[in-house]
Amino acid sequence: MNDETTPAPEPIRFFGTSWVDRGGAYWLRRVAVSLGALVTVAAGAFVLRFAVGGVQMSKAGGFVNYLLVAAIALCSFLAALRMWKVLTEGRDSLTGWMAEDKSLGAVWLIGCVGAAAAYFVRSLVEAPGEGVQRAAWEARTARHEKRGGRPGKRKKR
Repeated sequence: MNDETTPAPEPIRFFGTSWVDRGGAYWLRRVAVSLGALVTVAAGAFVLRFAVGGVQMSKAGGFVNYLLVAAIALCSFLAALRMWKVLTEGRDSLTGWMAEDKSLGAVWLIGCVGAAAAYFVRSLVEAPGEGVQRAAWEARTARHEKRGGRPGKRKKR
C-alpha cells in the first residue's frame, strides 16, 4: 500500500530520504560524509595539538602535560562512546551521564575529535543513524499495515 496515510520515512542529515532505497546519490553522499568526517577529525586533532603545544611551551612540567593529554583522550573517548550510542541506538537511548546535560558541554566540546571519529567509522557501515531510522520507519509501517492502512476507518466497539 502506498497511499497518503502510509508513514513517510524521516530524512537523515546529508541524505534526506535517499537511505530508504539507497538510490540517487546515496553512495556518493556516503563517500562525501566519510571524507568530511575524516577531515573534521584531522582538523580537530590539529587544533588540539596547538592547545597541548601551548601548555608544553609554558613549561608547566611533565605531569601537567600528561594530565592534559589524558584529559583530552578521556573526553574524546566519552564523546565517541556517546556519538556511537546515538548513531546505533538513537538519541532516546541516552540516559544518566550521557543525556543532554549542560554541565558536560565542555567534555563534549573537547571530545569533538572522538565524536567525529565515531561518525566517520559509522559512515563506513551505513549512513550515520540509518539503522535507527530504518527500524523506526519499519515499525511505523508495520503498525500502519496491521491497522489495515486506514487509521480513520477502524471498527468502533
